[in-house]
Amino acid sequence: MKKFSGILFAACAFTFSSPMVMADGAAAFQTCVECHGANAEKVAMGKSQVIKGWPATQIVDALNGYKAGTYGGPLKALMKVQVDKLDDASVQAVADYISGL
Repeated sequence: MKKFSGILFAACAFTFSSPMVMADGAAAFQTCVECHGANAEKVAMGKSQVIKGWPATQIVDALNGYKAGTYGGPLKALMKVQVDKLDDASVQAVADYISGL
């Protein structure tokens, strides 16, 4: 049992410290809906731009900027936590999804 607990702990630590592989843009966007709206039509927390209508390249640049800490305003830290969960393929997938809304 002790060995199993160690393996379980290691698996959980790896899961929370490494990017999520979630190349389905619609699924990845579900974590964004609460703030940005189901169709990316909302000003998140009254501080962001509406992202609906943005081209995928602009969204990828913004998300990668949040990851690097070089983009964003008052919600920069919150967005960095969200984007750090995504790998590059997932960033592209969610950007493609949002740009198609």
